[in-house]
Amino acid sequence: MLRIVSANLNGIRSADKKGFFAWLANSDADVVCVQELKAQAADLAEHQRAPDGYHGFFHYAEKKGYSGVGLYSKQAPDRVEEGLGVPEFDAEGRYLRADFGNLTVISLYLPSGSSSPERQQVKFAFMEVFLPQLEALYEEGRDIVICGDWNIAHQEIDLKNWKGNMKNSGFLPEERAWLTDLFHRVGWVDTWRRLYPDAPGYTWWSNRGQAYAKDVGWRIDYQIATPGFACRAGSANVYKDEKFSDHAPLTVDYRDTADA
Repeated sequence: MLRIVSANLNGIRSADKKGFFAWLANSDADVVCVQELKAQAADLAEHQRAPDGYHGFFHYAEKKGYSGVGLYSKQAPDRVEEGLGVPEFDAEGRYLRADFGNLTVISLYLPSGSSSPERQQVKFAFMEVFLPQLEALYEEGRDIVICGDWNIAHQEIDLKNWKGNMKNSGFLPEERAWLTDLFHRVGWVDTWRRLYPDAPGYTWWSNRGQAYAKDVGWRIDYQIATPGFACRAGSANVYKDEKFSDHAPLTVDYRDTADA
């Protein structure tokens, strides 16, 4: 079995203070993808850089206290690649790829467009650039899983208040259609939705009101995989017993090939 975790930390130092690394030590995860570090290399303590038993890799944003992604793995990867090769997006630290034999695990933080119309245009621009890269990745013929905060709820089941959010970033028709294209035309698979067609699986809750307490959430954190690897997903869960961030960790257990 291979256990892969994706977690938007909303600040790695903040999540640490709330117990994330203590939880990680007991998670039995093989690979952990983290997003929204809000830190630079010099800001990280040793246990944040390389927790016991894990190798750590990061793609930091140039802007201090902003964005950034990371990946922890028990096994040392054969190859690590930072960024998409697009300077304007790579400056924001949004993409980190690690290859392990025939398996590729990617930590992704797709831009949010909720803060302003300008940022929504950045999000659309990222999606436009990223789609051909996703097509090329798919064609590599490898087992690939892209873990992260995609900042899009795909269907009505993926957010509690879908009627009130149809004109809001994260549930815009263009964003949802982009994911539909990714799944139906290109062929990528949403592992959670494949396993649990009827379970909402929320992973993010607004800090406003009582959203978390009332479970008024959004499912915007995904593990999206190539079909062969997605078929190996046996179970998944969203961890809510502790709150490290405004997001909750998404864990998926993948069977070994021989068991699939």
